[in-house]
Amino acid sequence: MTQTPPRMSPAELRELFLFEHLDDAQLEWVSGNGDVIECPAGSDVSVEGEPAECFFVLLDGTLSMVRTIGGTEVETVRSSDRGVYSGAVQFYFGDRLEQLYPATVRAVTDCRFLALPAQPFAEVFRRWYPMAVHLLEGLFVGQRNVAEVVAQRERLLALGKLTAGLTHELNNPAAAAARATASLRDRFAGMRHKLAMLADGKLDGQVLQSLTVLQEEFVSRVGSAGDLPALERSDREDQLGDWLEERDVTQPWELAGVFVAAGLAADDLERVADAVAPSFLEPALRWLAYTVETETLLAEIADSTGRISTLVDAAKQYSQMDRTPHQPTDLHVGLDATLVMLSAKVPSGVTVVKEYDRSLPQVPAYAGELNQVWTNLIVNALDAMAGQGTLTLRTARDGDCALVEIADTGPGIPEELRRRVFEPFFTTKPVGQGTGLGLDVSFRIVVKRHGGDLRVTSTPGDTRFQVLLPLTEPAAPA
Repeated sequence: MTQTPPRMSPAELRELFLFEHLDDAQLEWVSGNGDVIECPAGSDVSVEGEPAECFFVLLDGTLSMVRTIGGTEVETVRSSDRGVYSGAVQFYFGDRLEQLYPATVRAVTDCRFLALPAQPFAEVFRRWYPMAVHLLEGLFVGQRNVAEVVAQRERLLALGKLTAGLTHELNNPAAAAARATASLRDRFAGMRHKLAMLADGKLDGQVLQSLTVLQEEFVSRVGSAGDLPALERSDREDQLGDWLEERDVTQPWELAGVFVAAGLAADDLERVADAVAPSFLEPALRWLAYTVETETLLAEIADSTGRISTLVDAAKQYSQMDRTPHQPTDLHVGLDATLVMLSAKVPSGVTVVKEYDRSLPQVPAYAGELNQVWTNLIVNALDAMAGQGTLTLRTARDGDCALVEIADTGPGIPEELRRRVFEPFFTTKPVGQGTGLGLDVSFRIVVKRHGGDLRVTSTPGDTRFQVLLPLTEPAAPA
């Protein structure tokens, strides 16, 4: 003969704060449908991720609620308060929402629970409290929709800022290349004109050959002067200008600036004077100056187009264009690409320091999503420093995990706020300067998508966000 599970009387139920205001008929239903179950110490009452079939109310004992984060159980609640509830807490949605236990509830001591079946309870609850159900559903769905809309808006704003920064960074080398190309056309025209003057039959072949030898030598030395201090550069230009003026060269300061920038001095120009007659000195010098300027402009164009290619490569790496979503990932490449994308946001008063452990192996990851994490953490660090300080990007190995640390020298995060920084919508910024979604999104990417961990430590002048990522693929999807 099947033993009937123990029940609670309506009088006993009325002693619980959840049921104290139910009428007699409602208490009778709960009494007739709720089973009193015994759970010995150490046993699981419900398991995270499994179908939520019961709504549990604690009657006696102590329970513990834990969440699995990065393969490790983290206790979120421990209570011995009579009447606390867990399990199918969104039962009122019924079949309209997939009902899963959000956490594992474990009996710390021997416990007794009132277990109400979720589906029947949902049906009578909707009849008893139709308005309350509408309010609860509206609250839940509304918060979820608002979170999605705000997250989308935040992503669009972030994308707009990144696009503006990238466009600004691309515009500089593109404009430099355009200017150099226009100048190059003029220099080629001038070089052809001077060459025609030199080679109109008044110079013998030996002299012209000597000039072409000097031309090749001067071109090979372009850029050898490096970036001279302003005072030293000015002194050299004055010396070379005096030499040119003594030989009646018109507008000597123009040629002096060109030759000094190419690393040439008066001794080099003496060799030109020795190779040609005094009447041909100025045409020869201007021809050589056009040659040197042409080489300088070509180098500027090569440098500008190289910078554009670097920026495009960084953008492709940042967005993970043409790459599979999940792959072995070099964390340093993603960090560098993010810095390039955010370079326009780094104030001149902020020093960026990289302390990379280059021996760190690749990690299995969604590289594009991690770049979003780096973006959020770096932008927060820059905002915290308000234009002055040091931003440090550090990588290391921490046991079986890769450690990425983003540190800033800002004022720090107070203890009472530090516990809440990963909560959705929590922000310390003034109204209109962010919704607080960045760290919540980062936490979900690191913890839920990668099975890692995201931590923060903070004292005035030293705030560190630490990302831990497993070096090996987890046994089951995070």
